Amino acid sequence: MRETFIYQPNHLFYTQEPLLGYKPGGYHPVTLGDSFKDGRYQVHHKLGWGKYSTTWLAYDKSNGYWVSLEIVTANADDSSRSRELHHLQLLEGRCKGFLSSKYVIQFLDIFSHNGPNGDHQCLVFELLGPPVEWVLMDYSACADHPEYTDPGDKLEPGTIMRMSRQLLECVEFIHSAGMAHGDISGWTVVFSGKSLSTIRERIFKFVGVPEVEPLVRSDGRALDEGLPTHLVKAIVWDSWVEEDHEDLRIIDFGRSFFQWEKNGKAAKPGLLPAPETIFTGSFDYRVDLWRAGCVIYSFVFGASPFTYKGDNNALVAQMIGLVGTNNMPEDWKAQYSVGHGLDRKRNTQLSELKRRLVEHVNIPDLAPLVSVIEGLMRLVPSSRITASTGLSLLGPKKRVSN
Repeated sequence: MRETFIYQPNHLFYTQEPLLGYKPGGYHPVTLGDSFKDGRYQVHHKLGWGKYSTTWLAYDKSNGYWVSLEIVTANADDSSRSRELHHLQLLEGRCKGFLSSKYVIQFLDIFSHNGPNGDHQCLVFELLGPPVEWVLMDYSACADHPEYTDPGDKLEPGTIMRMSRQLLECVEFIHSAGMAHGDISGWTVVFSGKSLSTIRERIFKFVGVPEVEPLVRSDGRALDEGLPTHLVKAIVWDSWVEEDHEDLRIIDFGRSFFQWEKNGKAAKPGLLPAPETIFTGSFDYRVDLWRAGCVIYSFVFGASPFTYKGDNNALVAQMIGLVGTNNMPEDWKAQYSVGHGLDRKRNTQLSELKRRLVEHVNIPDLAPLVSVIEGLMRLVPSSRITASTGLSLLGPKKRVSN
């Protein structure tokens, strides 16, 4: 077992991918400047990492533009990854030319790379900006420290409307193809990277110079095979200010499924369960509608409508407190009442969500979002409006003053 104490002090040990992941079957060790696919893709920075991959900013020498290079662990579940790629290719192939198809991340290339820890699948995607959640957290942090910024600093009304429309267009596009995304959130809705251009200096203006720490053993011995010689800090997008000028992209189709698949069991929704998942243990494509409503809510208010720390009872209380119990099945009400020891009479039919929206969304340009958010965020899936209906409620596209 590789313990960090055997290495010279390094503050990136605990903020980046775990060293224990660099082993046979694990991560591929990458050094800035490394090239892949016969020199075509050259790595210049780290975009991020997860349990099953690291992702790098790379330059495609063949086409002269920057891309995102994801290097999957050697022992990753190929079936899950293949499923995601299959769904992306289906969306691109069957629905190419639809306006909203451009809001789905573009898959560009796939190849295999052999390294000291095994054979790694490498996936190339278009280069994107930060997740929406990252930008919203930045606005939230500014609001908490008004001495450093305008206390009214938040997304512009025109930006909110454009982002809301694009998200609904993307959901409509995915559903029209007979599929569901399954995990729409502020982390899987990201900004496009048009502002990053193809110029190295402009890109590094946004992503910053790579922060690198050498990995050196305290006893002076050579590193074990399969370990990286340096640890690289993933970019944090501190200088990103382009949200008013970028489109949205939907990423991470690892939880996507076909609508005909029973109960959507191909993948369970991620960090924030939808109501039906809690009450029935199953869900279908309409989970995307609930999630889209939550994300659009966050566009307006700068934060998610709910906080979730793994306690489903507490989450249900928040949901009912916000959207009420209108059209809620009696067996759902019974589950909630028994689980909380509450009198059902306290479960009001009035919607706190409606009151909150009417009270706070007092900018005329944002008025259409009241009906859209309320229509999407309904507890019972069958009562939620479709993405197409949401788009019709937004009305025709127009230039919105900021």
